[in-house]
Amino acid sequence: MLSRFGPHMPRVPRSLPRALAGLLAVVLAVLLAGCSSGPQARSGAGTGSGTEPAASAPAWAHGMGTVRESQLPAEARRTLALIDKGGPFPYAKDGVVFGNFEGHLPGRPRGYYHEYTVRTPGSRDRGARRIVTGRGGEIYYTDDHYNSFRAVLR
Repeated sequence: MLSRFGPHMPRVPRSLPRALAGLLAVVLAVLLAGCSSGPQARSGAGTGSGTEPAASAPAWAHGMGTVRESQLPAEARRTLALIDKGGPFPYAKDGVVFGNFEGHLPGRPRGYYHEYTVRTPGSRDRGARRIVTGRGGEIYYTDDHYNSFRAVLR
C-alpha cells in the first residue's frame, strides 16, 4: 500500500507518534529529576555567589538557598563583621526590626529579626542588599530588597 507521502515513503503506524511522545516524556522526567537532585537553585540573583547542598544547611535554613559567608560580596562580609562586633553601623536604620512582611523567612514574633544594610558600590541610597539576623543565630542575605533570601552558612 502506498503512503500519502508518495511511493517511496514508508507508512508510519498511527501508534508511533504516541510512543515517541511517551518516550520523550520519560526522557524529560529523567533529565528534570537529575537537575533537581543537585545543589539547590539559588534564590535571588546578582552576586555570583554559589549555593551549598541542602544537606549541609542547618535546620533553620531548610528549603531555601544557601551561601557560604566566604562567597558573599566583600561588603556583606564587612557588615557581618560589624554585626559580630555590635557596631558601630554606618546607616541609621541598621539594626532595626525586620518585619518579614513578604513572608520569605520563617514566621516569628515581631522583633525576632533585625536588618542591616550591605553597602552597594555606586548606589546613592542604601541599595537593595541586606543582612537579616534572627535571635536564634540565623543569618540571611538578600541582594534584591527582600524578594528572596539565602541562608548564610558560617
